[in-house]
Amino acid sequence: MEGCFDSLNKTIGEQNYEQFADRYAEAAETKPHNAYYERPATLSLLPDVTGLKVLDAGCGPGIYTEWLVQHGAKVVAVDVTPRFVEITRQRVGDRAEVLIADLNQRLKFAADRTFDLVVCPLVLDYVEDWRSVFREYFRILKSDGIVVFSCGNPLGDYLFLTRLGIEIKQYSAVQRFEVEWSGFGDPKPKMTGFRRPFQEIINPVIEAGFHIDKVLEPQPTEEFRRVAPQDYERLRRRPGFICIRAKKF
Repeated sequence: MEGCFDSLNKTIGEQNYEQFADRYAEAAETKPHNAYYERPATLSLLPDVTGLKVLDAGCGPGIYTEWLVQHGAKVVAVDVTPRFVEITRQRVGDRAEVLIADLNQRLKFAADRTFDLVVCPLVLDYVEDWRSVFREYFRILKSDGIVVFSCGNPLGDYLFLTRLGIEIKQYSAVQRFEVEWSGFGDPKPKMTGFRRPFQEIINPVIEAGFHIDKVLEPQPTEEFRRVAPQDYERLRRRPGFICIRAKKF
């Protein structure tokens, strides 16, 4: 998980997740918002990955990394949080190359036009400047390469922050905020992120040179309804995430 630089020369992403990396890794595999909402939607946007060279950008505890290698991809996984890199290496062993890397910086390990696919799930909410990130994705992807990413839904984030009493100073601007997360045990992690309008999700992708191929506002699955019916009904009424696939031509 990535983010812009903050105190102690650590990115926001590292500061967020170093607080509870092991707890997150334990919970995320089956936590309904991940397992039965975001993940099925993001996976539905992927092509057949057999034989593809894939960058798992912001791999977290390696759940996507493992899925990709199990489905025949050649994977390079990166994260800015050292503990997540350790956990991912333990999960996949030598089946993938796993590196520490900051998405705010040039991806020096990747030459131009070397990847077929970039997967970036629930990472970019901790990054302020998307334009440099998508320019870098465009650089490292081959012609006809694909990037698939998920992030907070702009309407869902707006409603969520308003409900918490966080002032939306200017809807059209990218806004930094801090909230406490529940669902991962105590102490509750304080998470810093960025709320952005729809135009600041779409335009950085287009300006980098990508063609947006599909936008998906997912619905929670029936399994979600079974294990967490109240959250299921809430997500049926109010969006949580948005998933996007874009292609390089």
